[in-house]
Amino acid sequence: MSVASFLIFCSSFGLVTAASAVAIDRLRDLPETHMNVSQIIRYHGYPAEEYHVVTDDGYVIAIQRIPAGRKEVYRDGPKPVIFLQHGLLASSSNWVTNLPNESFAFILADAGFDVWLGNVRGNTYGLHHLKYPVDSDQFWEFSWDEMARYDLPAMLKFVLSKTSQPSLFYAGHSQGTIIAFAEFSRNKELAKMVKTFFALGPVTTVGHMKSPLKYLAYFTREVEDLFKLFGFRDFLPSDFYVRWFADHVCSEQDLRTFCADFIFVLCGYDKQQLNKTRLPVYFSHTPAGTSVRNMVHLAQMYLSKKFQMYNYGNAEKNREHYGQDTPPLYNVSAMTVPVALYWAQNDLLADPQDVRALLPLLPNKLYDKYIEDWDHLDFIWGLDAAKLVYYDIIQHMKMLHV
Repeated sequence: MSVASFLIFCSSFGLVTAASAVAIDRLRDLPETHMNVSQIIRYHGYPAEEYHVVTDDGYVIAIQRIPAGRKEVYRDGPKPVIFLQHGLLASSSNWVTNLPNESFAFILADAGFDVWLGNVRGNTYGLHHLKYPVDSDQFWEFSWDEMARYDLPAMLKFVLSKTSQPSLFYAGHSQGTIIAFAEFSRNKELAKMVKTFFALGPVTTVGHMKSPLKYLAYFTREVEDLFKLFGFRDFLPSDFYVRWFADHVCSEQDLRTFCADFIFVLCGYDKQQLNKTRLPVYFSHTPAGTSVRNMVHLAQMYLSKKFQMYNYGNAEKNREHYGQDTPPLYNVSAMTVPVALYWAQNDLLADPQDVRALLPLLPNKLYDKYIEDWDHLDFIWGLDAAKLVYYDIIQHMKMLHV
């Protein structure tokens, strides 16, 4: 892999963020572009609550709740609880940025569920720590390993404590499935709290991913050093760079088509499923940020083709962290949580080859649904997501909830 290839990847990411900036600056014609998640929920007529969860290692993460639908129907007893966990470079906004009849969180609330929206350290709603300031190196020394070990248990235990429920349903997309497969397979206490795990765009190994993210794999050390050199600890370029690139690359005439093409360069896009009128809302909330280390971790997984913890670079450092020369593997075969998987033909991150390898390893697989022509982001923004996925999940949950 040449340096030129790496520069092409960097340019592609620049185009993604540039397109986002232009959409935000020139298409702010939808009020949700100015709102946070709680405000979006209330704007559409739903009740919203927000809480702050503190992890065992000191990160403070804001999570949101939709406790009722717009036209609440009296229910005898507590509602079934469902927890939604977003994907890579995203936030809880993913579940509410479409219209109410298209957004999973709103559909769930109207169907009678107590809906909770998770976040993770390092995104828009996870930029606080009890000890480390957000501009410190210590704050950003994490990957999805820590999201699985600390963020996920803290959030799920908080929700069950708040709702006085013994268990909940869990639906994750992309990275939201990685951390679930990892933690549910080793944390038996947490696994008992989950009735069913619905995995959208499921990810464990990424050895066959076709996303340009794979090019990071050949430059992981250079990427970390480059970001440190320029003072970047999170995986987002500066506002100045984004806006300069946007002003010089995007044109007013073909704005929406151009942005639709490049915002999805990392994950793939499906023009038939994309509602371009919602692009300003998507772009104003995504990308929501993560650490450089998290992106490097995913790139490492592409080379190793294993469901493996973060590699610190050499045997000595790995022994310091893990007590062994190489990063430990996650054993997905040990996960007893019932799981249903929804996967897609044109998914650049959760490649069908990787998903096919995962399926026989799951000891308690309920079912899986393969969707032709879809890509990775159709699970959250696709025009047919409600018809093909959301109502299917709701039907299964209602059968399971007695």
